[in-house]
Amino acid sequence: MIRKLPSGGYRLYSRKKDPRTGKRRNLGTFQTRDAAEKHEREVQYFKRH
Repeated sequence: MIRKLPSGGYRLYSRKKDPRTGKRRNLGTFQTRDAAEKHEREVQYFKRH
């Protein structure tokens, strides 16, 4: 899940909420949406290999 930040960057959040905090985990902050999408694909690949 990618959200645009007020600073103009993009942040990748986990899809599920953390049961302890009730919030989504921050999986990284990126300058461009392309970079965030690329990292999201890497995370999904890593989860399955």
